[in-house]
Amino acid sequence: MGKVTGFLEIDRRDRTTRPAADRVREFKEFVIPLGQEGTKEQAARCMDCGIPFCHNGCPVNNQIPDWNDLVYRDEWQNALSNLHSTNNFPEFTGRICPAPCEASCTLNLIDAPVTIKTIECAIVDRGWDEGWIAPQPAEHKLGKKVAVIGAGPAGMACAQQLGRTGYDVHLYEKNAKAGGLLRYGIPDFKMEKHHIDKRVEQMEGEGVTFHYNANVGVDVSSKDLMKEYDAVVVSGGAEYPRDLPIEGRDLAGVHFAMDFLPQQNRRVGGEALGNVEPIMANGKHVIVIGGGDTGSDCIGTSVRHGALSVTQLEIMPMPPEKEDKLMTWPDWPLKLRTSSSHQEGAEREFAVMTQKLTGPDGNVEKLHCIRVDEKMQPIAGTEFELKADLVLLAMGFIHPVHEGLLTELGVELDGRGNVAADTSTYQSSDEKVFACGDMRRGQSLVVWAIREGRQCAREVDVFLTGSSNLPR
Repeated sequence: MGKVTGFLEIDRRDRTTRPAADRVREFKEFVIPLGQEGTKEQAARCMDCGIPFCHNGCPVNNQIPDWNDLVYRDEWQNALSNLHSTNNFPEFTGRICPAPCEASCTLNLIDAPVTIKTIECAIVDRGWDEGWIAPQPAEHKLGKKVAVIGAGPAGMACAQQLGRTGYDVHLYEKNAKAGGLLRYGIPDFKMEKHHIDKRVEQMEGEGVTFHYNANVGVDVSSKDLMKEYDAVVVSGGAEYPRDLPIEGRDLAGVHFAMDFLPQQNRRVGGEALGNVEPIMANGKHVIVIGGGDTGSDCIGTSVRHGALSVTQLEIMPMPPEKEDKLMTWPDWPLKLRTSSSHQEGAEREFAVMTQKLTGPDGNVEKLHCIRVDEKMQPIAGTEFELKADLVLLAMGFIHPVHEGLLTELGVELDGRGNVAADTSTYQSSDEKVFACGDMRRGQSLVVWAIREGRQCAREVDVFLTGSSNLPR
């Protein structure tokens, strides 16, 4: 490594944020970069580990020690090339990935992991600023056509890999713009959408054709695509939400998180909402049911709307604030995680079950709750009520929507309702149809989507040509 004793001499220092009182006034990113010198100093902390556990912690297998060393040596363009060799979109992961690589860092044993995510983001952001990132069109066309259905991170990664290999790639997206949940689920304060737009422009320069407002299986025939293309990749999301089947679920003011979040993203992006009921949190007591990232995004969005109060409920018990390193490291630990949205003003309640919703005139007004034990069984005598004008259900997603595309294709599903395909071939029950991302594995992280899209592209290449130089 560039500075063998760096981890002994330099303390961990990460990016800072604008004060909550300032950032909640708008939907812009609020993380403050370290700058080039600060990033170089943090890269110097990367140890000369005998086994770089961060490799295994990272689903796309980023060569983290290598580009840390290159940044320390001020070889930023080489660091960018190394980073892109494993990750098509590091500006996405550098903003919204939870960084399992840092949990696996050897220095995390003393709670001071290398700021891997920050360094990754600094490399690619400088790459864009310096003009180092440009289209990489294939030198030779293969004369074969591939349709990729779903322009989220999995579909975009798959399409980019295949386009650069020489395929005529057509990417079909049911929404008005590409990005999937990156665009319509992740709030702009976590990732502004111009990052997606720049990648779309790059991919168009590489020969990928985007088809927007094209809902395959609804207004575009999947059977026609099967006839027209040599292979078809389904890379849509796991969009079927987990519901809350209790009394009062049908009251006005109770919505799925993914009915709420995309509306705000469309407002910021200047898109029309269409013929849907506007969902706003301003002047309301908001209850978010679900303790994951989607729930956190609902909190940050509600605060920016001007909610009177925001309370997040989680049925699981409160996890420990600090994990037992010797039991969990280098794996991803279960521990209490406080997001920037939590810090902006939200109450959090753990081990709580919602029993029913009530309210006059068909509008929700109260949640009737009870505390539960470790087996999620109600504890008698612990009932309580919460005032609620808006209830957002953020309890995760069960599987992809079956109606339309998957029903029309007739591919087999696994026991969880996802498209049945293994990671050795990514082929479905129809050898011409491949599946990757959340549609194959279920609800997951953006970094897993990118990994699966890349690996799926290689298997499509093998299927159509018999071999591939694309990475696994």
